Amino acid sequence: MTPVRVGIVGLGNISGIYLQNLTAYAATEIVAVADLDRSRAAQAADKHGVPHVLSPDELLSHPDVDLVLNLTIPKAHAAVALAAVKNGKHVYSEKPLSIQREDARQVIETAKAKGVRVGCAPDTFLGAGIQTCRRLIDEGAIGDPVAANAFMLCRGHETWHPSPAFYYEQGGGPMLDMGPYYVTALINLLGGIRRVTGSARATFPTRTITSKPLNGTVIPVETPTHLVGVLDFDSGVIGQITTSFDVYGNPMPPIVIYGTEGTLYVPDPNGFGGEVFISRRGGDKENITQGHGRRDGDIEGVPLKFGFAGNSRGVGVLDMAHAIVENRPHRASGDLAFHALDVMLSVEDASNQGRHIELSSGVDRPAAMSETEFAS
Repeated sequence: MTPVRVGIVGLGNISGIYLQNLTAYAATEIVAVADLDRSRAAQAADKHGVPHVLSPDELLSHPDVDLVLNLTIPKAHAAVALAAVKNGKHVYSEKPLSIQREDARQVIETAKAKGVRVGCAPDTFLGAGIQTCRRLIDEGAIGDPVAANAFMLCRGHETWHPSPAFYYEQGGGPMLDMGPYYVTALINLLGGIRRVTGSARATFPTRTITSKPLNGTVIPVETPTHLVGVLDFDSGVIGQITTSFDVYGNPMPPIVIYGTEGTLYVPDPNGFGGEVFISRRGGDKENITQGHGRRDGDIEGVPLKFGFAGNSRGVGVLDMAHAIVENRPHRASGDLAFHALDVMLSVEDASNQGRHIELSSGVDRPAAMSETEFAS
């Protein structure tokens, strides 16, 4: 197939793996890069053999670009994506799609009017770990899903990120930063979500950066940093998600799906591979211990049956490129990202309003991957 020509806007921390992977795929060709720091864009172009170093505005309208890969900071996602689709470009954004529903909705509606596509990270649900779990659920390995728990617990990003302030601004926080991995994985595994409630708090009014080069800088906290949501799925499954930048240590599993015939332990949805475990009804030891919920003899490991088990960020763009040529739906879609955003924002809204929130958005589960997808 003729490769889809990709232009990247934003050359921050995450851009390196996208450049590495998308230059290796036959279906994608990176033809331009742009960043507010032009020297950073030039360095990336030199390293990866990209022909054009442009300003962001130039890239968004450049005739050689078919698809804009939007790797800007979260509060800029919607503006960059909207400019891209207005110029007739497909766009794939880093997560979240936007920090506000209305901006995200405008991007999707404008793209439909222009006849172009919107895609959005995370694409980790297309990796071997989550896809193996999807296969197990679809085959009935745990019976009918009943409930799910998801946990993303850490002490915040100021200990390692070189410029972590935006994680604590409006539009940041653990739910919009890390929640997309967990919510998207849950939707892929269990389907859409119809109702949400939750509680949220900001534990510390400021954070002190301990990473370099800003070590010692004190930053204000403008967003909740510990959020707990209850998710009622269309299927009847009841889910719970906790995201936090406020805790030391994490004894909890990333995601657990409980079914009528067993329990499925899903690997970290921030990665593509990981270990999959299952506990089946009738086993010798049906009661799982606390902590990570695993003890030798209680459960069995399940081998991964799909590709993309390593750091495969960009596989969502690869799938989108194939979908454009093959005229089929792409999996990491704007509609999926909008539904995930609606869910996450509704957790904080429910906390502020003290009620359940019925969601107006909805989405079907994306198509499952095949074991040999994109192998050629």
